[in-house]
Amino acid sequence: MAGPEDIRPYEPYFTRPFREVADDLESYAQLMVKWQSVQNLVSRETLPDIWSRHFADSLQVLKLLKAGDHAFLDFGSGGGLPALPLAIALKSPNHHFTLIEPNGRKVSFLRTVARELGLVVTVEGRRSDQVDSRETPAPDILTSRALAALPTLCGWMAPFFAPSTRAILHKGREHGEELTDAATHWDFDVVVSASDIDQSGVMLTLSNLRVKSVS
Repeated sequence: MAGPEDIRPYEPYFTRPFREVADDLESYAQLMVKWQSVQNLVSRETLPDIWSRHFADSLQVLKLLKAGDHAFLDFGSGGGLPALPLAIALKSPNHHFTLIEPNGRKVSFLRTVARELGLVVTVEGRRSDQVDSRETPAPDILTSRALAALPTLCGWMAPFFAPSTRAILHKGREHGEELTDAATHWDFDVVVSASDIDQSGVMLTLSNLRVKSVS
């Protein structure tokens, strides 16, 4: 049966006791179920598997982080995945998450979860192209889950990329084709890691993202 044990493999990466993280995720799950009736936050049929399908899937990002990763920027946050489970697991004054989400009701949901759980989270209720990257601290990590194809994501992420920034992205079975398409217009370094949750999925870690120079 799905439950907190689904996130046990990521306990070594938590910044606080397992029980505290599990309790906060349970509160988050309850809020998600409550709000789901008025705003489609996740696919309804996946709610019974929320611990594995959504929480564990989000928390696998933890394995790919470095000790100095403290500032996170999440694109198209929707119901808060993967950013809110990560913010819960890494809850501390040293980690800050900025969530970009243009849908007003989803923004209200994200702010409610952040407030009730005391998370160090800022929710930008705008599209990414409306957020001035010059006024946003350069993130260590960019995240996105089930938002857009990689070529489009690269265009959205590029203004926020600093030399040390990395993007950790959930991708499905079409990741190879997306990488090929993205490489038409973008240069980047990439590490492909198998997903712990989705047998056909991967985690892409992109660094050194830049527009391909015209020869």
